[in-house]
Amino acid sequence: MKKCILIYNPQSGKARKKIERESLKTIAALYGYKLSFLRTRRNGDASNLVKRLKLADADLVIAAGGDGTLHEVVEGNMKRKKRVIISHLPQGTVNDVGKMYGLTKNVEQDLEMLLQGTVKKIDTCLINDNPFVYVACFGNLVSVSFDTPRNLKEKYGKFGYIMYGVQKVRNKVKMYDIKYKIDGKVYEDSFSFIFITNTDRIAGVGNIYDDVKLDDNLFEVVLCKAQNFKDCIKDMKNLVLYNASKLENSLYFKTSNLEIEFLHKQRESWCLDGEELKSHTKKYVFSIDQKSEMLIPTKNIDKLFTKKEDNDEK
Repeated sequence: MKKCILIYNPQSGKARKKIERESLKTIAALYGYKLSFLRTRRNGDASNLVKRLKLADADLVIAAGGDGTLHEVVEGNMKRKKRVIISHLPQGTVNDVGKMYGLTKNVEQDLEMLLQGTVKKIDTCLINDNPFVYVACFGNLVSVSFDTPRNLKEKYGKFGYIMYGVQKVRNKVKMYDIKYKIDGKVYEDSFSFIFITNTDRIAGVGNIYDDVKLDDNLFEVVLCKAQNFKDCIKDMKNLVLYNASKLENSLYFKTSNLEIEFLHKQRESWCLDGEELKSHTKKYVFSIDQKSEMLIPTKNIDKLFTKKEDNDEK
């Protein structure tokens, strides 16, 4: 019987859902897996647990939690000499990645969908060699993702982020002067927001791009020039109604080779998958790693992947 380890974050999600161990063990056994559990207690635990796993201990590692838990599992896997196959059970507040894959937050149903799924090689984006699963963003209000108090998230779910963000929008929209290089060509301009993504949804807003592929060795980039609150609201409206390519105050492109250099000192942090990147430097280099594998439900595979030759894990 194959071995599966489920790493779960008991603090993820609005209601701190209880993991029903025996039920999940029964489901896993039906698909040939002996399931065991590892609990995280603090930030960084999931990353360290995956990094230190012995290869003989796990054929599959599942991150059960929010997008931040998945981020940590991917980070730990990237630090291994030989990577393990990973997967994701969404149990967080917003669960952008889980919804993109077609998962539901019903943990038993989602586990069955995963174990009936397919192993796919997947692009992992990097910022100065720090991995992120689906989004790296910088600029005004970005800190809401990691500064929103936990009690607001637990009580109000994703609306907790909105409530906290409303308190901050009174501030003037700040512009950042940057030099950026795309595939060797250098440009210089000022922007209020920067988004580098490998997803079709962010912050609960779906279909922000109409052609995202998770294995095409490309990430999507939006550089936004919104200069006031009115511009921000207009861009958000267009993003919901259309997609990122229709934003009036933005540049949108795809690449696998991007460098961003801030021309002035910046105190703000990048946000990676909802978590703060506690590293401040003037220059950031973005690239893609294509060596990781994930067990994905079959529901949205044709939409999200270009390659059809990956192994079936049914």
